[in-house]
Amino acid sequence: MSGNTELLNFVYQNSQMGIESLSQLIELSDDEEFKECMEKQLEKYREFNKEARRLLEERGHNEKSIGMFDRLKTYLMINLQTMNDKSASHMAQMLIEGSSMGVTNALQDLRKYEDADTEILRLMRKLYKFEEKNVETYKAFL
Repeated sequence: MSGNTELLNFVYQNSQMGIESLSQLIELSDDEEFKECMEKQLEKYREFNKEARRLLEERGHNEKSIGMFDRLKTYLMINLQTMNDKSASHMAQMLIEGSSMGVTNALQDLRKYEDADTEILRLMRKLYKFEEKNVETYKAFL
């Protein structure tokens, strides 16, 4: 698989995980301000997901979805972590951890595939900055 495809699949999978996690957390939250913040973030993940899919298709590739095991593991982990604490603070901490992992992985891939197509690198940098911003945004809810 080429660096271009690897990067696009990273964006696709990262945004897919964001979509699924936020959709679940929005349902669990009672804090309207926090929900509104998560809904805005969810919309941006949908945009990243759509753009990554489009670029993959243009290049003759199919998106590589997150595996069923990882999806189930994430779903169960969210349920376990929010079983006793559904506060905005606790959920914000969970989202900060997820976005921090996204920042780290995005930076590693940007360095690994620095010779990738300019349009794909632009999308990847945009995702990287978005994940950094998410960390800062959710700090307000801690």
